Amino acid sequence: MNIMHYLADLLVRSLFKADPATWPYTWIAYAVVIGVGALLAFAFVAIFAGPVTWIERRIAGRIQSRIGPNRNGPQGCLQWLADGIKCWLKEDLVPATADKPLYLAAPYLVFTGMFGAFVVLPFGAHVIAADLNVGLLYILAVTSLVVVGLLMAGWGSNSKWALFGGVRSAAQLVSYEVPSAFSLMAVVLMAGTLSTQGIVGAQGGWPWQWFVFRNPFLFAAFIMYFISAIAEGNRTPFDLPEAESEIIAGYNIEYSGMRFLFFLFAEWANMWIMAAVATLAFLGGWQIPGISPERIAEAKGWTFVGWQALSFAIFVFKGTCLVFTIIQIRWTLPRLRVDQLMITCWKYLVPLSMGSATGVLLLMALVREGGIVDWVMRGAMLLVGLLVAGAYIRKVRATFMADRDNYKKMEGRDLWYPPYRLP
Repeated sequence: MNIMHYLADLLVRSLFKADPATWPYTWIAYAVVIGVGALLAFAFVAIFAGPVTWIERRIAGRIQSRIGPNRNGPQGCLQWLADGIKCWLKEDLVPATADKPLYLAAPYLVFTGMFGAFVVLPFGAHVIAADLNVGLLYILAVTSLVVVGLLMAGWGSNSKWALFGGVRSAAQLVSYEVPSAFSLMAVVLMAGTLSTQGIVGAQGGWPWQWFVFRNPFLFAAFIMYFISAIAEGNRTPFDLPEAESEIIAGYNIEYSGMRFLFFLFAEWANMWIMAAVATLAFLGGWQIPGISPERIAEAKGWTFVGWQALSFAIFVFKGTCLVFTIIQIRWTLPRLRVDQLMITCWKYLVPLSMGSATGVLLLMALVREGGIVDWVMRGAMLLVGLLVAGAYIRKVRATFMADRDNYKKMEGRDLWYPPYRLP
């Protein structure tokens, strides 16, 4: 029983003093719980998107030896709130020559495609809106609505720059969905299910039980999925649909006010979704080390609530680590050209992702799970992962500490008047 069923049954028993199995109006309680859950998911996106925009701008400032937002709130931590209020109060302009129905509907369609994916994301042992038996396929399908929304925005704006961005985004999303799907297929073959909870349940809480360290082909599938997800999210170095130096802002160039903000919401929601899917498919999801899912399901009262909270915290922590990686990639790597973007997908990622799925099938047939060869592969992949993570952390620390003295000097100066100049 997931959290939605549990809360609906609890509402019927406590408020109406009835048996959920026989009461004829149980569907009302389910509708109320689903509505509240949708509002909470929307609030999660908004609350997540706001502070992370501030964090990204501060990280970008540190990488580029500048400050970033530092005026609204301590260290500028309320800048995201000020920007949100500004967008909310701005006039919603519609170009005179725009295709008005398409122009107005596009932001909501883009946001719906991203928002719908939250239905099957397992935030905890039982913290999931709907555990569909085709959950992973549902995520790939519902997020494809974004392509339609971006094309509508590009065409409906009646601007050549917006149309260029919409066409680029459509080509990019359709192309990179192929290696993304093949990379996830390797996980589905290993888990034997498309259910997101089933995929998490097929792993364990310890790192050597995660799919990413199970064998070399799954490790490669994780890398390829991560690259493909960044491309699908239009993030640097694959931000061709929004390339400021080429097409100014792309598909959202003619938007203002709240509709422009919805495009940003969709971008940040997509960033969390790609991190969450990578977490549940390759990094063990919400699994608690040393605690089996059966033990969590058998818990009662506050113990049950505590396990749910801990599993939720583990899932969010893993996803947040991937989000920070995506942020640093944006401010570290240069943008690719359009031809390089397509070559990377069709010449490299597609055949390699197909090869990873085929390799997983061969290893499943030839290597016995729990045998010596299996544990040797897990140990080798875990060692490689530790080396990669250590090198990444060392590089991040060196980047952030390189200009520490100069950064502290800049923080102590008034950057508004007179104009600050780098020494």
